[in-house]
Order: sequence, then structure tokens, then C-alpha cells
Amino acid sequence: QVQLVESGGGLVQPGGSLRLSCAASGRIFSINSMGWYRQSPGKERDLVARITSDGRLNYADSVKERFTISRDNNKNTVDLQMNSLKPEDTAVYYCNADIKTMALGYFYMYWGQGTQVTVSS
Repeated sequence: QVQLVESGGGLVQPGGSLRLSCAASGRIFSINSMGWYRQSPGKERDLVARITSDGRLNYADSVKERFTISRDNNKNTVDLQMNSLKPEDTAVYYCNADIKTMALGYFYMYWGQGTQVTVSS
């Protein structure tokens, strides 16, 4: 019914930058919050950043002042600009969105497939 597709992941050196993008598609009625989470091997999937429909922001302490989340409500996309990347940022990054579809009529949390971000010299 809904798909979230991430793009922009890859390999980057410490101190470099990447911009992740996520596009939601399907019979979407409304989108509440959207965000990015990440998970490294053996660890819990953790919040990186999220943004509500009215622009309220929430960042993990480890990425504040380095990452910036933004969204385009007309295009149903959410981006994550990542600057000053560190090796500890290495993880699979997942796009997340709370979406109400025309078919179901209620909000459901959707996840993307994930995109690998590797920060290494």
C-alpha cells in the first residue's frame, strides 16, 4: 500500500558529508511524523532525527549540530543532511513515517528497506 524508498547512502571518509533522501509513495491520505533511525550490528535501532508535520524537531544527542532533517510535505519526502561524519555514524539508516492510507483509514508506521552508510578512511 505504501513504500518508502531511501537513497544517498554509501561510503564516505571521516569528516565528509552525505545526504539521505526518502520518498513515500502509494495511496497516501496523510503523513504525520517522519524520521530517520539507524542500527549497527548487535545494537538496538535508535532514533537519529524526526520531524513532525508542523516542523517540530527531535535529534539524538550524538548527531546534534551535525545532522539536519527536513521534509517536503508536497512531495512526501524527508531528507537527512549528514555533515562531519564520524566512524561511529556507520550503520544502516532507515526511513520511517507514520502514514494514514486511503485504504486502511488509520495511521501505521512504515519503514524503508534501509540504506548502508559507512564512514571509514
